[in-house]
Amino acid sequence: MHLTGILADHICSVSQVERPPSIEETAVRCVLDLIGAAIAGVEAKGPTATRQSAPLIFGQGTAPIWMSAKTAAPVAALICNAAAACALDLDDGHRAARGHPGACVIPTVLTLATQTKVTGRTLVSAIIAGYDIGVRIAAAQNPQGIPTRQSGRWAAFAAVAAAASMMGTGPAHIAQALAIAGVLAPNQQANGSSGYSSDTGNDVKEGIAWSAATGLTALYLAMSGHTGPADLLDHPYYYDRERIVDRLGDRWEIGGTYFKLYACCRYIHAPLDALLTIMIEQALLAEEITGVTVDTFGWALRLGNKTNPENLVDIQYSLPYCLAVTAIDGPAALAPVGVGLLNRSDLSRFAEKVRMSADPELDRLFPHQTLARITVETTRGRFRSPVAGPVGDPAHPLSFGALEEKFLRVTRGIISPGQQKTLVNAVLRLRADDGALLLHELGSTRSSEA
Repeated sequence: MHLTGILADHICSVSQVERPPSIEETAVRCVLDLIGAAIAGVEAKGPTATRQSAPLIFGQGTAPIWMSAKTAAPVAALICNAAAACALDLDDGHRAARGHPGACVIPTVLTLATQTKVTGRTLVSAIIAGYDIGVRIAAAQNPQGIPTRQSGRWAAFAAVAAAASMMGTGPAHIAQALAIAGVLAPNQQANGSSGYSSDTGNDVKEGIAWSAATGLTALYLAMSGHTGPADLLDHPYYYDRERIVDRLGDRWEIGGTYFKLYACCRYIHAPLDALLTIMIEQALLAEEITGVTVDTFGWALRLGNKTNPENLVDIQYSLPYCLAVTAIDGPAALAPVGVGLLNRSDLSRFAEKVRMSADPELDRLFPHQTLARITVETTRGRFRSPVAGPVGDPAHPLSFGALEEKFLRVTRGIISPGQQKTLVNAVLRLRADDGALLLHELGSTRSSEA
């Protein structure tokens, strides 16, 4: 049987099997975290343009566009919701995938949930299925055959799995949908740290929103008789079969999800945590720092790393500038980023003091770990951190309470305290009801009391 068929059978079984409580709990944490990221990102330039254009392209309908009180056709609403979710780089990620499953999977499930009556268990199972399929395929990519590492390259598979699990689609149609999605997904070869373009400060980013729409479209096409190359996952030059099927139905990939405290690329988080620790332990002020050296893995050096960013996306992909923001304005300024961080000569001057180098040992441990060590030169001496990974990884997890604090922080001033509380409570109830309260709140407008 082709791998598309094996995965289709697995997707059909997800809602029927018992899973460890920790997996179900992680799914709920993912929902809260993703909703916070989407609310924080809803007014960013990319999502704003998407809300203006998607209904014109894909048509009107009853699927809610989050935090706008507007509706559109399901695929239009999905693009809008996913675009908001990934706009600020606050959304979750997975090291094995080297990307972001949540910004595709959760908008797919919650957008579709408004179109059909389903239980909370069905919603959670669909989220788990989407993460499982997306991460497995992403982790199995052979970099020689598929050189780009952007999430959009594989997120459409995750969207197919999530939507099919929730809709109860049969395995034959799911297999074809996976095949269609794999061909039609954006190739992402130009953009990002693994792309050939040097102009990375743009709103296309990793193509997650378009991939979510591609996956949903592929499923509808397959259900109407459209077909794709069912063997597309069966060629070792492109995909590692053993990685895809390893402990299928036993190990749930969502368990490896990491969460982000800062609105920037995950490659930057370990140096940020290290700098914060040194500044707190030594009671350092930014003006006392004369230089920072970052030893990390090579891919971090391939980010844009601009010391004078032109837009918010540039900030998200600049290790030196994010260190400067943290040192001068504090970590809260990166949760989320705002236009007030642009055109700041003080931040640019600090960023110019940062030097980066690739450490061979840390390079060897990438992508399974994103480690760093920093050395801070000051007027009082030199301080060096140990090698460490970022907070929020499975090895350094964030509790639901910590994620709730993050949610309240990043949505403050955007929605009212009452809306914040209602959304948190709705997420907590997700497994026990049909998610109606959560879906209603997401479909409402932002409160003027915020």
